[in-house]
Amino acid sequence: MSMREQPSEAFLCADDEVINHGHPQILALAAKLSGQNPEDTARNCFDWVRDQITHSIDFHREEVTCLASDVLGVGTGLCIAKSHLLVALWRAHRIPSGFCYQRLALDGPSSPYCTHGFVAVWLEGTGWYRCDARGNSKPGIHCTFTPGHENLAYATVHEGEHEYPGIWAQPWPELVTAMKRLKNISHYLMHPIDAAPPPFCDHDHVVAYRGGPSPSG
Repeated sequence: MSMREQPSEAFLCADDEVINHGHPQILALAAKLSGQNPEDTARNCFDWVRDQITHSIDFHREEVTCLASDVLGVGTGLCIAKSHLLVALWRAHRIPSGFCYQRLALDGPSSPYCTHGFVAVWLEGTGWYRCDARGNSKPGIHCTFTPGHENLAYATVHEGEHEYPGIWAQPWPELVTAMKRLKNISHYLMHPIDAAPPPFCDHDHVVAYRGGPSPSG
């Protein structure tokens, strides 16, 4: 699939237990975030999730959320959970979107690895654009929605870190299962999730991302 080719239906409206964009509260918020055009709407949704949903670790929250509706209801989540809500809001507007992942050292060199989740949105005239709504509350992170210029929260610089070169229509099953087993965020910090991508996905459910502008770090 070309990076500018219209994505499959799986990226447009897939609604399941986790990305439950048909939930009344998600639909109500999505309506409030409507813009003049799909790009404006996509930016409104990104900014809202980035700024209004607190990152669990940054704000010392203990609640664990995973389902998009729970992230909205509780008001906090890890990067992965915030990605679930953002994609749900985009899909409520029928804006094609999906999930991206990095393997990162949780707290610098020699620390355990964790799976970092961010997102990609498909926009007419731009194609796939990757962005990260984890929140700018951590020093050194300043992510904005700027189609055509990628500015992710993290660069992969430490040994063992890497990006997974794909855009998935659904969250990784192993990752979702691990999230649901977490007791609290303290448990996560002691046992961070280092998940693996699904062993097989057909071309309708994963786009092979061929790279873009370098992240800002």
